[in-house]
Amino acid sequence: MDITKAVKEILRKNQRVISSIYFVACGGSLVDMYVADYFIKAESAKTFTGLYTANEFCHVPPKALGEQSVVVLCSHGGNTKETVEAGRLAKQRGAQTVGLTYNKDAELLNVSDYSFLYDWGADSEVRNNPMAISLDLTVSLIAETENYEHYNEFRQGMDIIDTVVNNAVKQVQKRTKNFADKYQNEEMFYILGSGPSFGHAYGFSICSLMEMQWLDSTAVHSGEFFHGPLENTDQNRNYLLLLSEGRTRPLDERVKSFLQQHAKNVEYVDAKELGLDLIPSEVIEFFNPILFYSVLSEYRYALSKVREHDLEARRYMGKVSY
Repeated sequence: MDITKAVKEILRKNQRVISSIYFVACGGSLVDMYVADYFIKAESAKTFTGLYTANEFCHVPPKALGEQSVVVLCSHGGNTKETVEAGRLAKQRGAQTVGLTYNKDAELLNVSDYSFLYDWGADSEVRNNPMAISLDLTVSLIAETENYEHYNEFRQGMDIIDTVVNNAVKQVQKRTKNFADKYQNEEMFYILGSGPSFGHAYGFSICSLMEMQWLDSTAVHSGEFFHGPLENTDQNRNYLLLLSEGRTRPLDERVKSFLQQHAKNVEYVDAKELGLDLIPSEVIEFFNPILFYSVLSEYRYALSKVREHDLEARRYMGKVSY
């Protein structure tokens, strides 16, 4: 579905009043919507938001969920039972639902008032992936309801993000190989980031490393690093730090300064170095996770090759009952 058309119809049905936008999914699909939730918290003065893992949304739905709510649901395969049930619940409460999936036969589509079948694969444009779609939809809704002042700059960013990402992916090929060779026998990683990029620090930890490589990992917010986790720092632990562009960059740079003094095994992935500064400064922070997703996909692929551990290998997911 076209985003402009969806926004127009959502606003028509709600008489241009939206009290809340909730983002509901599981795992990597939930990570994809972290930046949209972050955008509302950072830029909206009127719209309440919440980011929910789907099963919790079903068991403890927000009291404010109702006819002035929009619930955005994402499931790659489209049949995640918790997410489908969350869609049913949202509709029962009178909310409008938006479903994002790769599967044209997905059950999720049956509980979605508006559906987006996104592109997937090496040849797809990043502006058509679920992260970019959910962000674009959200920014467009807030632009219409609250006259978001940097909407034109956001559109400029969307127009060039694929070019930025493609250049960055080419730029990191040697680095990802070096990273994989260096860390192929390690078992534990700390992933750090801030702002809208913390969502993908978490995603890289639980999906790319834990799910896809069966490695131990944890995500630590750059702002929280100095309030506990720094005491675990030494020369033997392994860190990957996402340095974002935008307002939270000082949090990441503070961590970098500390790790340069007290740690040895650190991989820095810097959005500025990777060319994100081509995006207008007023909206640059919201494009960090779109860039980091594609770049870190190269890291996980390189690690999987040298470890000879296929990214699709699973022991439990889809194999046993749970």
